[in-house]
Amino acid sequence: MKEFNVTVVIWQEDEVYVSKCPKLEVASAGDTPQEAFENLKEAVELYIENAKTLGILEHLTASIKSSNKFTSNIGVAV
Repeated sequence: MKEFNVTVVIWQEDEVYVSKCPKLEVASAGDTPQEAFENLKEAVELYIENAKTLGILEHLTASIKSSNKFTSNIGVAV
């Protein structure tokens, strides 16, 4: 079994916490940040299982493991 490490972003929208894995474009939500995280983890696991079933896991693996990743924050005045 392969283990994937992906970036997770969690933010609050009104009374709900939204969680997203930008690399896979998978999202979920929950009543707390922890619940949003756990729900996203389950969604990502299902996404990867489906990729395996569809025979596209190798392509997905190459994309996830790419070393050309850069993360930064920017400030924008509005």
